[in-house]
Amino acid sequence: MTSSRTYAGIPQEYAKLDNAKVVLIPVPYDGTSTWQKGADKGPEAFLHASENMELYDIETDTEVYKQGIYLADPVTEDRSPETMVEAVHTVTKDYIKRNKFVTLFGGEHSISIGSIRAFNECFDDLTVLQIDAHADLRKEYEGSTCNHACAMYEASQQTNLVQVGIRSMDVSEKGINDEDKIFYAHEMANDEYWIDKVIERLTGPVFISIDLDGLDPSILPATGTPEPGGLFWYETLELLKRVFDEKEVVGFDIVELCPNEIDKRSDFLAAKLYYKMLSYKFYKED
Repeated sequence: MTSSRTYAGIPQEYAKLDNAKVVLIPVPYDGTSTWQKGADKGPEAFLHASENMELYDIETDTEVYKQGIYLADPVTEDRSPETMVEAVHTVTKDYIKRNKFVTLFGGEHSISIGSIRAFNECFDDLTVLQIDAHADLRKEYEGSTCNHACAMYEASQQTNLVQVGIRSMDVSEKGINDEDKIFYAHEMANDEYWIDKVIERLTGPVFISIDLDGLDPSILPATGTPEPGGLFWYETLELLKRVFDEKEVVGFDIVELCPNEIDKRSDFLAAKLYYKMLSYKFYKED
């Protein structure tokens, strides 16, 4: 990345930190993933796909990039999972303190430990909405509390954690989070009111953490640990639009894009998802 590069190739006038409402922090980290490697290449694939995306959003009738989107320097600290988490925490908190709408793109899910920690320190009564195939509630895994399998443990202890799309977990993770706040994919499939129930459980300001394996691998195959039975595009957007409309979303991260050099559909979906989320956040201000 060069200093002159902008998110999605937007004009420099919309990409300057001083007047941008949004900050995008890339975190190309893949230090603890345990199956397919490549999430460190996720931010670059996402940015490249974004440069090939139409910037007018039909649904909201907006061009949200005109709110200003600043592409921050990537967080490249990788000496250990712990130092990476602390670096993400520090950078995220700094931009929050500058009164920016802070977003991050990973990298594997362990980056969210740092981002959630920063938001929890800056916003009272934080809710974390996690969309994911995996519970990620282990206290420690492979000798570290900052492993991708532990991405939501700290959030489960210190925030109101609401988990959506879960369909894979270890028996040791049972009981870590309140069962009333876990929406298992097999139950969602037979419950037409699941979105209403999710919304009811979101209290206070909301930080959204999206692991792309929460989506069904038929629409997003390029992720490190794909699980069958995930969310589809329009139900994901329906949930997100309602959350943005009905709650105060203060930031979000998207993680676990593991790009395929031949098949670019996952890269483009990730790019579109990020832009849709910004569109939902700011369309009433356009």
